[in-house]
Amino acid sequence: MRKTIMKSILPRALPAPAARTICVVCLILAATASLGVAEYTFNPVVCRYGYRFPEHTVIGMNKTHTIRPKDTLLDIARYYELGFNELQIVYRTMDPWIPPKDQTIVIPTEWVLPPTKNEQIVINIPELRLYFFDKKTKTVETYPIGIGDEGWETPVGTFTITSKRIQPTWYVPKSLQPEYGTKVMPPGPENPLGEYAMNLSGGAYTIHGTNIPWGVGRLTSHGCIRMYPEHIRLLFPQVKLGARVEIIYEPVKLGKRDGHIYVEANPDVYKKIPDYLRYAMEKLRAYPWADKVDQEKFMKAVLIQNGIPVDVTLPQPETVAAGGLTSQDN
Repeated sequence: MRKTIMKSILPRALPAPAARTICVVCLILAATASLGVAEYTFNPVVCRYGYRFPEHTVIGMNKTHTIRPKDTLLDIARYYELGFNELQIVYRTMDPWIPPKDQTIVIPTEWVLPPTKNEQIVINIPELRLYFFDKKTKTVETYPIGIGDEGWETPVGTFTITSKRIQPTWYVPKSLQPEYGTKVMPPGPENPLGEYAMNLSGGAYTIHGTNIPWGVGRLTSHGCIRMYPEHIRLLFPQVKLGARVEIIYEPVKLGKRDGHIYVEANPDVYKKIPDYLRYAMEKLRAYPWADKVDQEKFMKAVLIQNGIPVDVTLPQPETVAAGGLTSQDN
């Protein structure tokens, strides 16, 4: 029964294309019993990572998880504060409903920071992820999101937060009224805005919660940005009216940490890039440390497009003696 219900509320998956960090408050998530045996409860706390442009722009650290009875990839993704897409593009051949029990998998909880002009809120559409920067403390939070489906694409641009609402009423757009059978939807479990909503300038787009959490990490909305209920509860009180929101489209990101260079390649979810490889190479050519990148490793990461940051630093000759001899001198 559960499998049937889940498939009915998740219209489709994303298309499958051919650390050290400073965590001020570490992630804590509680389950009601053994992971995968009982139903989950999701009670995260704010987790902030230190950053410094341009020298320290890779955050987080990958984890591992051993799949237990009754686990689904959707449960695992939400438990680790990921959208479903972030596991799907890594484990493309794995059955999301019945993943192999006792198999240990990598949980991709490491990210290259997206480019930003304002260091406030940045939403990167291809990775379906929101970043909330605090310039004063030089820390950043990050959360998975759901975005607009094909034909209802989430727009790119710079916006501001114009209003914030608790238990929002949804004034249903005329084009959607036949689908929902109403002009106004009051707060409650049927309201797709969830418990909190933040309106953006320049249209009817909103950052909000959701009454269908399994839509996070998918193309399911009519252009708005959906967050897990537990995440919008954390973000909402921190965001001020007038905050700048940059919505960008950057499937390939380059970053640096501890002197190493990383590339993170994500799928072109809206099919906006005619030649993905050429796009990636242009990104590399524009990167200040392009001469220190191993192009073979870079190309492999770009072809895989699994959203995991890959160290693409060219190997340096190793010093083997105090006199400055290197391994190649031998």
